[in-house]
Amino acid sequence: MDALDQALDEARARYVAARPRSAEAQAEAARWLPGGNTRTVLWFDPFPFRAARAWDCYLEDVDGHVYVDLLGEYTAGLFGHSDPVIRETVTATLADGISFGAHNTHEAGLAAEVCRRFASMERVRFTNSGTEANLMAVAAARAATGREALLVFDGAYHGGLLSFAHGPSPVNAPYPVVLGTYNDVEDVERLFAEHGDRLAAVLVEPMLGSGGCIPGDPVFLQRLRDLADAHGALLVFDEVMTSRLSPGGLQALLGIRPDLTTLGKYVGGGMSFGAFGGRADVMALFDPSSGHALPHAGTFNNNVLSMAAGLAGLTRVLTPDVQQALNDRGDRLRSGLEQVFRAAGAPFCATGCGSIVGVHATPGPVRTVADAGAADDRLAELFFLDLLECGWYLARRGFVALSLRVTDAHVDDVVATVARLLAERAPLWEQPA
Repeated sequence: MDALDQALDEARARYVAARPRSAEAQAEAARWLPGGNTRTVLWFDPFPFRAARAWDCYLEDVDGHVYVDLLGEYTAGLFGHSDPVIRETVTATLADGISFGAHNTHEAGLAAEVCRRFASMERVRFTNSGTEANLMAVAAARAATGREALLVFDGAYHGGLLSFAHGPSPVNAPYPVVLGTYNDVEDVERLFAEHGDRLAAVLVEPMLGSGGCIPGDPVFLQRLRDLADAHGALLVFDEVMTSRLSPGGLQALLGIRPDLTTLGKYVGGGMSFGAFGGRADVMALFDPSSGHALPHAGTFNNNVLSMAAGLAGLTRVLTPDVQQALNDRGDRLRSGLEQVFRAAGAPFCATGCGSIVGVHATPGPVRTVADAGAADDRLAELFFLDLLECGWYLARRGFVALSLRVTDAHVDDVVATVARLLAERAPLWEQPA
């Protein structure tokens, strides 16, 4: 056993010894849930801890350990766990009833605010999740163009039924897909030349989120816009994650206008929510007053809690200056981590944009999915367990999404913690003289 394997075994053993109640909860849950789990991304070895409560940017598990939450519910928890405006809005809304089965007074206001923020979204419809939003955007593109196939990219994640982490997932919706290489202009030019006449849409994240927080090259993304126009396909930006990066999303920073855009849960105040929208002529396909509209069902598409919380969050909490400060804080974290990685000579790097950060157990640079795949997974797990032991929670894969409740002091503290841990772990990567 080499030194890294030994260090990882010891970290796992400390994790298990410190969490007997989580272990018991895991065993009980496994009696009814496959692996004790109903959301795959939350699983990690030897077993995930069980959260008991949360507030601001903190989590406490059933064993009494308190963590600063740097994961931010994979971007959905932008407002933190107990924002007072969101809580007061939800409480007041509950007083008028939970589920109406009718139009309510909040949904048009939320739609107007979404369309105001995202200029390309001339009309919008709501869903229950980002997964649903992407499925509906794909359906809209296929109906609008009369074509069937999609151009998607290796490493992309567009929800549980449109995942391409290592090629197409076996549980994906059965759409015909053409799989491209992210950030590779020559590859997409070749694919359009071969398949352009059957492509309904290009579905792309302007920054790969789950695929490693890899920003899209502006030249690459603009080329997708040009090729889609030239071949009669629609350009769909999945901004479920990246819409938080400016008041108008990453598309506003890039200056690229997609035909359709999808959004996720923070836009609903962190409640169950998704949205798809874009060109008025495409979205008009769903207009039930036309008498021949495409169907779009969903009992909770306009659920009153998400509608009210979303409108309050966007208009009373996530103001442009607050949003800018959040993304500046993420840039500060990324820069701080990069500095300590380089100073320690550690085989790590940080990627991302604004308040979304990816930590990779490779010296980098990471500009492609293949670059991210070169990371040492043992080092990545040890980094995760070491930070968890110190009271910092991020995704097992190194994903960070800051909430509004994370402060500059938290950022400075976690960078200092990482610097200390790297100094302690340096023998694992330093070569003898």
